[in-house]
Amino acid sequence: MEVIPAVDIMKGRVVRLLRGDPKLMSSYDHLGDPVQLAKRWETEGARFIHVIDLDAALGMGRNLNVIESVVKAVNVPVQVGGGIRSLELAKKMLSIGVERIILGSLAFSDSSAVEALLEEFGAKRVVVALDHREGIVAIKGWKASAGIPIEEAAEKFRRLGVRLFLVTSIARDGTLFGPDLQILSKLCRRGYEVIAAGGISSIDDLLALKRLGVHGVVVGKAIYEGRLSLSEALRAVMDE
Repeated sequence: MEVIPAVDIMKGRVVRLLRGDPKLMSSYDHLGDPVQLAKRWETEGARFIHVIDLDAALGMGRNLNVIESVVKAVNVPVQVGGGIRSLELAKKMLSIGVERIILGSLAFSDSSAVEALLEEFGAKRVVVALDHREGIVAIKGWKASAGIPIEEAAEKFRRLGVRLFLVTSIARDGTLFGPDLQILSKLCRRGYEVIAAGGISSIDDLLALKRLGVHGVVVGKAIYEGRLSLSEALRAVMDE
């Protein structure tokens, strides 16, 4: 199971939001800038790094130069999401060295763009985000509902050739209340490759997700605030 540390970027700085709300933002300047933090995660053993452009997700700008600097600064693969709402931008991200792009709104508004990216770059490099409130998918920086249940959406994209899904429980994101095991369990039982996000706070949470059979898990606030260390998390899932 991949344990993927997060680097969430807003106005060039490392931050975390609570349930995606920019009014409920915590800054983590003491951890350094996004490049420094990504290099720290690499030093602590990360084999993948998760970068989200919160400004782009919320329609408040873009941190493309910062993302490019992160990609160039580390020797491990980087997955990037947040506001990738055109085929051109998706291709640009992949051309600057991003290993995996995470598509939310674009996937739901233009499935032909997903098919084009799968055909050109392959299924290993395209992730569809299934961000949800109580099992219903949300898009546009979590401000709008796609009006489709998460399992129905997962099946639709699996038929198109998507293999990897980032599943975020919005209600739990940034809360440290634990992951939404119920929905994740349903998806894993149906054979979807899932990267889980939202609410992870402890080694026990990671081990519970590993037992479900998730492909990976994104950890953010828990390692930002010292609830667990990244190296400890990586060791725990390897040892069990």
